[in-house]
Amino acid sequence: MLGTRTARLPDCRPLLADSDDLTMVFQPIVDLAGATIAGYEALARFPGAAGPDVWFAAAAEAGVAEELEALAIHKALAAVDLLPPDTFLTVNVSPHLLGSATVQEALASRPALHRVVVELTEHTPVHDLATLRRQCDDLRARGALIALDDAGSGYSGLQQLAVLRPQVVKLDRALVSDADTDPVRVALAQMLGEFAGRIDAWLLAEGIETPAELAAFAQLGVPLAQGWLLGRPSAGFAPLSAGVTALVRAQVARARLSDTVAGLLRPVRQQAVDEGRPLVAPVVLLGAQGEPTGLLLQDPRTGELYQAPVSLRVHPTTDVTEALDRALTRPAAVRFDPVLCTDPSGHVLGLLRMEDLAAAAPRRG
Repeated sequence: MLGTRTARLPDCRPLLADSDDLTMVFQPIVDLAGATIAGYEALARFPGAAGPDVWFAAAAEAGVAEELEALAIHKALAAVDLLPPDTFLTVNVSPHLLGSATVQEALASRPALHRVVVELTEHTPVHDLATLRRQCDDLRARGALIALDDAGSGYSGLQQLAVLRPQVVKLDRALVSDADTDPVRVALAQMLGEFAGRIDAWLLAEGIETPAELAAFAQLGVPLAQGWLLGRPSAGFAPLSAGVTALVRAQVARARLSDTVAGLLRPVRQQAVDEGRPLVAPVVLLGAQGEPTGLLLQDPRTGELYQAPVSLRVHPTTDVTEALDRALTRPAAVRFDPVLCTDPSGHVLGLLRMEDLAAAAPRRG
């Protein structure tokens, strides 16, 4: 009969009783500009031939979706302390379960979420974006970054991007696959990249499987990439192979990254907000989790120090002209303040002076 289920879903109850049957593997996320690993995505693996989607669907049907998701979160967060230096770990969470007591308890198993990226993965519409935004803000207050999966699909639309303001935006795989041969996919990815830049988010191209796809997104200046070409999921935090490192460097070199702001960075002091004021500005003020919260600047007319907000953050792969254009559209009070440059983990790399951006930008006819 049409519409009947052709295969039985697995029974989740034994798995929840014996949590050792659920294991985690980790897939690298690559910083293209540096040809280094920026982080890893934690992925659940289950016994038998059925994939994760089947197991989570079975849990939902059995009424234990919260319990299975919480178990996966526990397992993922337990690996944070084993991360290599200067990397983050992406942990998948379903938005409709984020507010449940069981999932909140799992996230609370690690009080400080520094180096954790909470990735909102969902394949159904999210209606209460205001509540989801408050839940995301609570996670940010504990040090986490927020990622939104499947950007460009029917569910992760521009409204969700605008309301949730994630720090990482993952392109839907449908926009990544064969992008090298489809200018429409490239145009859509470029539009989402520009939007992500406006909300100070990193764009991540997920599902890269061929060198041609990698070349297409390196040419676009996409800062982060993930896919089987770059590294498959493994039981540990595997480094990039020498071959992948060479491939990434070659593709990025061809993408003319000399036109980015990376060569204009100036070093800058960093200190906690509650420390005494230094004698020399500028200074980047850091919050409790090491995140940039403001700038300490010096008025050129009076010589007095004053505190300013971080009005614009860019990535080292940002085009010089794009950075200058975005800086000049800021409110008048902060239009000529320095621009902050950070890496995928949110670490401060340096400042960009407006005069340097203006001097490096190509002359316009």
